Formats: sequence, structure tokens, C-alpha cells
Amino acid sequence: METTTFETDIHCQKCIETITPILDKDQSISKWSVDLEPSIKTLTVSGDSISTHHINELLGKGGYSILKENKESFWGSKPLWKRASFNTLNCLIGCSIGDFGMVFYLQAFYPSTPIVWQMVLAIIAGLITSIMLETIILKSREHFSWSLALKTAFGMSFLSMVAMELAMTGTDFMITGGKAAFNDIWYWLALVPALIVGFLTPLPYNYYKLKKFNKACH
Repeated sequence: METTTFETDIHCQKCIETITPILDKDQSISKWSVDLEPSIKTLTVSGDSISTHHINELLGKGGYSILKENKESFWGSKPLWKRASFNTLNCLIGCSIGDFGMVFYLQAFYPSTPIVWQMVLAIIAGLITSIMLETIILKSREHFSWSLALKTAFGMSFLSMVAMELAMTGTDFMITGGKAAFNDIWYWLALVPALIVGFLTPLPYNYYKLKKFNKACH
């Protein structure tokens, strides 16, 4: 029997619950464990004829993988880029709900609101809805209590959310001048570059947080 340790993109107890039935069912594995303490989580497997390819196939069934053993560059981890993109997308959805919702509301009912205040209120609303969405995700996906989910969501990368809000609001303002022309197709098309810029702006920072500290924005 041999024992081998692998660096993986597993990151929490929920991940372990996902892979447990997969690894437990494999007859070549006698025992296994995951160390969640280091920044890069390690999977230790004991059994007969344990190979990197076989373990990677098993992890793949749960949506995870072994990190490449070669000396990849700091910015070269595809699994972490994938996870960072997913986290950033969740943040983008949450921010967009409040941001654009506030713009629509002010333009429809308070069109005389100064553009500076429209931008400030839109950013604040976006941050609030982003935190609310992440709280719900942590509650349902990680099974946190509501109080812990809210505290964790608020404590996540606030800088990332602020950067996203500023990028989206700034791009939208440069294209539309801050006016919500609901009957103009070009206004709605302008939302596309705003969302793209909002997604790309915090993405490298979210990757950095995952790679360096294993901390997710969302």
C-alpha cells in the first residue's frame, strides 16, 4: 500500500462532502483525508496503485482537480481562474441588481437627482444587494447560520465589490451620460460593456486573493 499527497482546488468542508461518496466508493483507496489548513489544500490518499491520473479522474466527478505539479507561474492556475471567475460572476450579479435597479428607480421617479448622487446611491445599492445575495448563497451552499452567513459575506473582499461598482457605474456614465433612456435600444446595449468591465476589473484581484490566501470574494 502506498500513500500519496496531492495539492488540489478543494477549499472547504462542503467540497469534502461532495467528494466523500466518490472516494469512499473507489476500491483502490483504503483511506484518505484532506488538510484544509494550508492556503493550497492537500489530499492524502492511501491504497494500491494510486496514480495522479486516477485520483484526478475521481476528483473531476465532483468538479475538482489536482493542481499541476509543474512549476506553473503565479498567474497560471486554470482551476483558480475558473473559481475566481465563478466568484466574480456571483458578485457581478449581486452588484448589478442593486446598481442598475437604483438607476432605473431614480430616473423613473426622481429624474432631477444630481448625477453624482445617482452614482453614489447606485454604488451603495449594488454593495447591499451583493452582500445579500452572497449571504443567501452561503446559507444554502455552505449551510451557514444566517448571522454567520451575513458576517462572512460582509467580511469578504469589500475592495473587490467597490472596484466592480466603480467600474460598472463609470463605464455606464461614460457611454450614456448617466441618463436612462428606457426607450432607446442603445441605452440597453450600453449595459453590456458596463457588465464586462465590471467583471474584468476585480477578476485579477480575486484570483490573487485565492492564490495567495485562499480567500474568495464570493
